[in-house]
Amino acid sequence: MLKALIKSMRLRTLPLSLGGVLCGGCLGMAFLEESNYPVLALTALTACLLQILSNFSNEMGDYRQGVDDERREGPAYGMADGMTEKQLWSAINTTVVACAVSGLALVWVSGCSWWVLLLGAAAIWAATHYTLGSKPYGYIGLGDLFVFIFFGLVSVLGSFYVITHTIFPHILLFAPAVGLGLLSVAVLNVNNIRDMKSDEGFRKTTPLRLGERGAKVYQTLLVVLGVACFAWTKESLVPVVLPVAPFFLWHIIGVWRRTGKRLDPMLPLLVISTFVMSVWYGFEFYVECI
Repeated sequence: MLKALIKSMRLRTLPLSLGGVLCGGCLGMAFLEESNYPVLALTALTACLLQILSNFSNEMGDYRQGVDDERREGPAYGMADGMTEKQLWSAINTTVVACAVSGLALVWVSGCSWWVLLLGAAAIWAATHYTLGSKPYGYIGLGDLFVFIFFGLVSVLGSFYVITHTIFPHILLFAPAVGLGLLSVAVLNVNNIRDMKSDEGFRKTTPLRLGERGAKVYQTLLVVLGVACFAWTKESLVPVVLPVAPFFLWHIIGVWRRTGKRLDPMLPLLVISTFVMSVWYGFEFYVECI
């Protein structure tokens, strides 16, 4: 049971959630010129729990819709390793409670406005309704939009807000939020390119709308524009991007040369590269100001 549960958590996806939180948190502490590690730690914990909730819910939704059949190209998760539907529902409900408790603790410790709880409730809804519910948004082609909003804008700007209690329109804050959002959509897109065969007839993903070649062009644009958002905000940040750039290039080349199951290694490559660049970006400002 424990082994199956860990598989369903999809731990390799967690760096994507942590990247935005650590980036926004470091920017927030740089803005205040003081550290606030308890709030940053609680924000990171909440983000990880939301990601795990999304992964559990995604598996349950795909299972109930019959998507995870013999045509699936991606890795097998908990239900393929003996976990029952009842056990997965228990994991989902437990994680919802954990998200709520962590979110309440975050609001209490940070001292920010209680309206942030509404954002937390929206995040829980988004995490559970990608493939679950009567009208899952992931099945009607809205996954890209929700990923951009929650993994990019909410992740960076939200973590900045809970530390500073303010948001201001500055390119140094919004550029990484947009950049991370684009790269997060790229993670979803390459996942959907890999799963085109098993998704066909069940959901309307962007690759199924564009075709494989069009989806790979879209993937290239997402990665290039996402990296550009991090690079052009400040001249001194070019060294932040340059060491990671070859890995993004490797990812793009791999996406164009591979198809189906062979695309799977391109997912962790993009996730880790995005995590490193996001954290490095925020840490650069943190070191300058603290």
